[in-house]
Amino acid sequence: MSELATLARPYASAVFKRAKESASAARWSENLAFMSAVISSKEISVLVNNPKVKKDRLTGLLLDVSKGQIDNEGVNFLQLLVQNNRLALLPDIARLFEEQKAEDEGYIAVEVLTAFEFTNESQQKFAATLEKTLSKKVHMNVTLDKSLIGGVLVRAGDRVIDGSVRGQLQNLQKALL
Repeated sequence: MSELATLARPYASAVFKRAKESASAARWSENLAFMSAVISSKEISVLVNNPKVKKDRLTGLLLDVSKGQIDNEGVNFLQLLVQNNRLALLPDIARLFEEQKAEDEGYIAVEVLTAFEFTNESQQKFAATLEKTLSKKVHMNVTLDKSLIGGVLVRAGDRVIDGSVRGQLQNLQKALL
């Protein structure tokens, strides 16, 4: 996975630079999210990973699927990735682009896994606490995960804060063994 991120980083940086130059970061976010979703779909990923499918045929198929969903720059980028055999990097490119965009805009995207639903008030308090801890404005994506038993698991970039009962039990198990 780190190898894919290493390969994806120059593409993400180039796209981010272009998005800054043309003041189109939001549009690039949409382009990359759509292209990433298409490439990640089961039906398309089979074709992308099949060496028997010719590049021009794959490009035509992807452009047909993407018609009206991505702009001309997105089309050019998609064609570049096909020609360089880098379509598999799209999810990593999209993720790295979003990280750079968040950094530039002064916030951090935070994935929060919780064992129980947050109330609006508790979510606001938790967000405020995270903002103090991370020293940045946070955009939280909260997901319910019953396997945590209790507590929360927070992923902010490459930082993980494990305040879950499951995590504490795993740490206790390691300490006892």
